[in-house]
Amino acid sequence: MDAFQKEIDERTNLTSSNKFELLLFRLGNPEGTTDKPGELYGINVFKIREIVPMMDITAAAGMRSPMLGMVNIRGQVMSVVDLPAVAGCKPGHGLNILLITEFARHTQAFAVESVEEIVRLDWSQVLPADSNASGNVVTSIARLDSALDGGRLVQVLDVEQILNMVSPVKEQMQPPTPGSNELKIKPGSVVLAADDSRMARALIEQCLNDLKLPYVMATDGLQAWKKLQELAREAEQEHKPLTDKVAMVLTDLEMPEMDGFTLTRKIKASDLYKQLPVVIHSSLTGAANEDHVRSVGANGYVAKFSPPELAAMLRKVLPP
Repeated sequence: MDAFQKEIDERTNLTSSNKFELLLFRLGNPEGTTDKPGELYGINVFKIREIVPMMDITAAAGMRSPMLGMVNIRGQVMSVVDLPAVAGCKPGHGLNILLITEFARHTQAFAVESVEEIVRLDWSQVLPADSNASGNVVTSIARLDSALDGGRLVQVLDVEQILNMVSPVKEQMQPPTPGSNELKIKPGSVVLAADDSRMARALIEQCLNDLKLPYVMATDGLQAWKKLQELAREAEQEHKPLTDKVAMVLTDLEMPEMDGFTLTRKIKASDLYKQLPVVIHSSLTGAANEDHVRSVGANGYVAKFSPPELAAMLRKVLPP
């Protein structure tokens, strides 16, 4: 096994312990501030295909900020997003690095000022941003240091939201004929869904509403796990099977506090919960990730964002 494959396997195996690696980079200073080092931002290393020096960018006719244009990397043409412009920052030393990323079967480049390092973290060090950060482009806040006070913080970008801002998701559910698009589950049961991205939650909710499926939405894996336990207690008190309360679990992979791999493993390791279908809905595409999804016991995998594919998977795993 060569060194590269060994590194990939090692990173994949981190998910068995609720850990991941975060690439840290800087975008410059917020508009109007001085020359102190800009804040740290992060993206999961799993989403980074490669890091390359800035190269010539071809500006396309009619393209507007934050789109910079297009680059040709080894025969693949991809769009370039001005990440500092999205985050409201001004690079003090220019845009020097391109982060080549893969999300939901699409490849694009993000221009940044500088790359710092890769850090290994536990998802418990990552907190949802809804109550900790303003704006729509930060999905969570990571604590780099073990100290509860005074430690370094990293803003983890909601890349799904950013990509939807610059290139909105256009694929929608096909208009159904009356009654043809509905899915039937036990009266009183719900789909338990978990995703930390605001934009992803909105698309999931739209899909579930189109299918006439009732749902409970969680913003991270830990919240989903606690809600599942709560619904299980309700079922026990009412002397009902758990499936009368929960029809299935739909989960993202990258989430604060508990990731989707860990959530899936905990469900499938429990005699009480293991009969529940679990579908992973993630922008982490690629054969290695999809194989790992199967290894943790998920019943299905759907790449974001294709409502028809998500609907087809739900039809497949939900009990008739």
